[in-house]
Amino acid sequence: MKKYLIERHVPGIHKLTPEEYKGAAEVSNAALAKLAPRIQWVESYVTEDKTLCVYIAEDEAVIHEHSKLSGFPANVITEVGRKIDPMTAV
Repeated sequence: MKKYLIERHVPGIHKLTPEEYKGAAEVSNAALAKLAPRIQWVESYVTEDKTLCVYIAEDEAVIHEHSKLSGFPANVITEVGRKIDPMTAV
């Protein structure tokens, strides 16, 4: 399994209510259940008009399948090559 960053352009996403975020997560989870165990949602960050999502998946194709099933765009998909953080310096 590989790690991916997915950029989803969703105008107004930053203005949703907690209930609307809950509903979006439920839609995503339903799509993920259909594709399991080939894909896993780790977390997402909401910025103005887009989300940046971290997924673990077999390949980019299953991310596109999730996008079709959920209705959420996958505008930019980037495979993570290596992780560095403050502990890299130790």
